[in-house]
Amino acid sequence: MFVDYIDTPLGCVEFKASDKGITQVIFSGEIKTHVIASDITTECKKQLHEYFAKARKEFDLPLDPKGTDFQKSVWYCLSNIPYGEVVTYLDIAKMVNKPKGSQAVGGANGRNPISLIVPCHRVIGSNGSLTGYAGGIERKLWLLSHEGFEVKPSKESQQLDIQNVIHSRQAKTEFLA
Repeated sequence: MFVDYIDTPLGCVEFKASDKGITQVIFSGEIKTHVIASDITTECKKQLHEYFAKARKEFDLPLDPKGTDFQKSVWYCLSNIPYGEVVTYLDIAKMVNKPKGSQAVGGANGRNPISLIVPCHRVIGSNGSLTGYAGGIERKLWLLSHEGFEVKPSKESQQLDIQNVIHSRQAKTEFLA
């Protein structure tokens, strides 16, 4: 397993790869281990730098996510959401032929091991609300704004502060190797 890190405006991001592709991209907080780089992690680091510099809108990396067939079908749909656009959980549910499966889609979305590259932050509630995000709703708001998506001001979004999560590890990572 290969591992590397990048410091971003949203805190430290850890990414891991197998010989086949990227297996994990998460907000790691302040936890870092020894870097073991590969060609894949080196290219991932380059592309993430470009994304945060607004010089990249699509990632071109081999992916090797671990999950169920259903989760992988949801993550595939997420990978096809264009930069700066959003879809709803219901939209994804329909794409995977589970039109009543919005909650299941939300569960798969929340367990996406490859944040940013598989853009789970681009999924919102049917009413336009930001809903949850394993990296913290503050990060989701920042990412959508970074991509040029205009988030409707709300009492909730006006109270968010990226400093609340910048040093924290994202939630729902206990299942990752």
